[in-house]
Amino acid sequence: MSERPADDAGERPEGRPAEERPASGRRRPGRRPGAADTRGQILAAARETFSEKGFDKATIRGIARQAGVDPALVHHYFASKEGMFVAAMELPVNPDEVIPTIMNGPREEIGERLTRFVLTMTSEAEARQPVLALVRTAMTNDQVVSMVREFLTHALANRVAAELGIPPIRMEAAFAQLFGVVLMRYVVKLEPLASAGIEELVELLAPTVQRYLDGP
Repeated sequence: MSERPADDAGERPEGRPAEERPASGRRRPGRRPGAADTRGQILAAARETFSEKGFDKATIRGIARQAGVDPALVHHYFASKEGMFVAAMELPVNPDEVIPTIMNGPREEIGERLTRFVLTMTSEAEARQPVLALVRTAMTNDQVVSMVREFLTHALANRVAAELGIPPIRMEAAFAQLFGVVLMRYVVKLEPLASAGIEELVELLAPTVQRYLDGP
């Protein structure tokens, strides 16, 4: 898929500059005349909307209205609201991509796959920093903590819990265990946890995470 639709590149198909409108004065839906960075405008609108309304109440239609574009153009750049949130918050993972990866394989090994994924993803500073920055902000900002809570609950934990057929609290406990380790490892830098290898931690943590997920 191309980075930007052809008719968003600055000229109309017939060669007229984007700022020239048809005689009717109506512009085509889904574009802003002369917009240099439509994707960036959508992301700016998404950040503002998520911040004001939280994850649950924000809608693609509302974000499109804020950005001045057609909702179809939002779908062109971001397949879902979850995908837009990930891009707007600069998070390293998209639940739409991660959940199938975690679920693909024997159920009795989900704890191991989930543990290895979280530890591997956060081992890279470039991927880890946006997550930690969001967590730090959430600790002192009620709007941000509400937004993060809604995203983690509805876009991630509840979806995995539903696929596994377990109560959401079990999935939340598993995530709490893993993200607690990440905070101790990279924020508090508690030794020897901070310098332990990923496989050593997977061996230590995966059975506990699996126990959370095995219950009725």
